[in-house]
Amino acid sequence: MVKVKYDPEIISLTRILSVFFFTHDPTTPNRQGNDVGSQYRSSIFYETAEDKENIEKFIEKLEEDEIFDDPLVTQVEKLTMFYVAEDYHSAYYRRNQEKPYCQMVINPKLEKLRENYKDLLK
Repeated sequence: MVKVKYDPEIISLTRILSVFFFTHDPTTPNRQGNDVGSQYRSSIFYETAEDKENIEKFIEKLEEDEIFDDPLVTQVEKLTMFYVAEDYHSAYYRRNQEKPYCQMVINPKLEKLRENYKDLLK
């Protein structure tokens, strides 16, 4: 099993969650833009009870503050297995920037990321 780890000395879980929630639509079940299916659901996977609690508190705060017009549908799930993506998914954007999907879906998300989180980018 391959694990994705973050170092809280470098970036906090709260900061990661901020980027996560504001660079995709966490209000549409099983959908991101025109992509439909359970693989497009909004999900966060945790390993520790502490992280689960912090994630749930973050979501509660977003809901209390009414940040989104529609209810959040993001699932909070225990990480049981991590699957490495197929080769054709790896570095997809870097290899396919001219394709319509990248132009219409990924570019707006990257622009939003650059505008709101430029301090996190190299």
